Amino acid sequence: MAARNLATSLKCRNNIRPMDRYDRLPPELRRWITTAALPWSASSVLRLWSRLHRETGGDVAAMTAGLDQAERRMLDRDRKAIWGADYPNAATGTGRAVTARNRLASFAE
Repeated sequence: MAARNLATSLKCRNNIRPMDRYDRLPPELRRWITTAALPWSASSVLRLWSRLHRETGGDVAAMTAGLDQAERRMLDRDRKAIWGADYPNAATGTGRAVTARNRLASFAE
């Protein structure tokens, strides 16, 4: 019998049949998830969708824009945590954004 790791700080979730939850999402939300940059779970995206539904009165375009905005905020937060607040400008040390041309120019110097 394998020992269980009971000392983990991760929340234990009873996420039985996650595809069933995905299948029950509204069609507009399922369409949005297919183009999302982050791996949203059905539970978390439905929670956000429900909040946006209350705030916008069910305007699908506004709800989709709200999902896009939430995802941009999460990506921006992750970008700052992973690469630093000055990314991509900090990489060259010149205040210029890193591009293929800038990268090649730095090798020539």
